[in-house]
Amino acid sequence: MPKISQKGLHMPASPIRKLTPFADKAKADGKKVYHLNIGQPDIETPEGMLNAIKNIDFKVWAYTPSEGTLSYRKKLVEYYNKLGYNITPDNIIVTTGGSEAITIAMMTCLDQGDEVIIPEPFYANYNGFANQTDIVVKPILSYIDNGFALPPIAEFEKVITEKTKAIIICNPNNPTGYLYSREELEALKALCLKYDLYLFSDEAYREFCYDGRTFVSPMHLDGLDDNVVVMDTVSKRYSACGARLGCLITKNKEIISTGLKFAQARLSPGMVEQIAGEAAVDTPDEYFEAVSKEYTERRDTLVNALNQMDGVYCPNPGGAFYVVAKLPIDNADKFCQWMLESFSHDNQTVMMAPATGFYSSPGAGANEVRMAYVLNNNDLSKAMECLAEGLKQYPGRTL
Repeated sequence: MPKISQKGLHMPASPIRKLTPFADKAKADGKKVYHLNIGQPDIETPEGMLNAIKNIDFKVWAYTPSEGTLSYRKKLVEYYNKLGYNITPDNIIVTTGGSEAITIAMMTCLDQGDEVIIPEPFYANYNGFANQTDIVVKPILSYIDNGFALPPIAEFEKVITEKTKAIIICNPNNPTGYLYSREELEALKALCLKYDLYLFSDEAYREFCYDGRTFVSPMHLDGLDDNVVVMDTVSKRYSACGARLGCLITKNKEIISTGLKFAQARLSPGMVEQIAGEAAVDTPDEYFEAVSKEYTERRDTLVNALNQMDGVYCPNPGGAFYVVAKLPIDNADKFCQWMLESFSHDNQTVMMAPATGFYSSPGAGANEVRMAYVLNNNDLSKAMECLAEGLKQYPGRTL
């Protein structure tokens, strides 16, 4: 029988989805499963997006330009320039989700064997994208004790080699919810200019900043235009994960012209999605204000409940809709599977993502889990009751 590729064998399984068979079995057995493992919001998608789809009237479902339709890119310019990005439609390549924006950025800017530095824990699929594009992830540990703040710049410099070509940040961060400050971004700017590095900025959670904190993008920093690549998506902002619509943004013309060749190779982003995305830009500010208020309340429910549990510690995140919590357990992968396979409280249980999959360093995150506060407060409270009881019964409890 022909053999599977080495690339396929080395492709990591998603920590967010790999326990799905156990969740499915729990549901088949009649258990209620609270899904805190995946960032699928239950917030309603803006009405304008849905109406745009319902009112579509075309006779041919045709290809769009590889870089995205001009009308959609013009609407995106309205959105980003309102935020102070100062871009034109020529600075944008529309992509099939934020995932494709990341892979196009990697393929455009990095060669096989080149290294990219990423503070960890980081979005688990960065490992998968690196495997696909044959680049090497050089992780820099951040720590739960200080809320997963950006590691000192000296730690970055320790791992820089002649192969280092880029740094990736996710801000606000998935999985930790940490919101990078202007001071931290200025420090990264100085580092990128010193070593002539790209700075990839994953901004999927831009709208979700709490407690009066301000979002800062590398696009706001002077003198970094040729180094910055923003990777974005409508998935979280508009609660439209199934739209699979994102974009790559840069003022570096060479990146745009080269990235377009990869975009042409996959033909085009979807027409219907761009019609919906164009309508999404006109979503009123009140929508985001209500969503931010809702997520703030959910965050407080989750974080307060976690920190009241014996032996549990969870920092209070400044953005996104995730937390990473440290639990009194021997192994997060075993615990998360046990919660689905062997545990039930009032015929209910909780699905979480083991944090090990959000690290690249072997052994890191062994007693940590990521949870997404994408359920309503009532369900979150019930999920926390289940977790508290599960921690009491788990055979591998360490405290």
